[in-house]
Amino acid sequence: QVQVAESGGGLVQAGGSLRLSCSASGTISKIYYWGWYRQAPGKQRELVAGLYIGGDINYADSVKGRFSISRGNSGNNTVLLQMNNLEPEDTAVYYCNAKWADAPTHFTSWGQGTRVTVSS
Repeated sequence: QVQVAESGGGLVQAGGSLRLSCSASGTISKIYYWGWYRQAPGKQRELVAGLYIGGDINYADSVKGRFSISRGNSGNNTVLLQMNNLEPEDTAVYYCNAKWADAPTHFTSWGQGTRVTVSS
């Protein structure tokens, strides 16, 4: 089993920065993918950034050049989302997602979310 938990949300003015952190516990050696998603009021949850343990990274077009996903310094149990030049449209609850495998089955673990509010 893998559990994940987010931290780092808050209120920031437009143009500001925040860094979100996702920490995993459990059988973290089985994680092969980390993702940050967000859900704004009245909208569907969408992928913001994803990182494969092998190195591939992808971003939503709306955050390219402003957001950066990276692994923390604590091995495979932390992933960061650095968010710069925030816009009011970035206001949402941000969720961490970890995909892991216990062959032959694949699993997905979600955190409870952390709220980001960007004021204009």
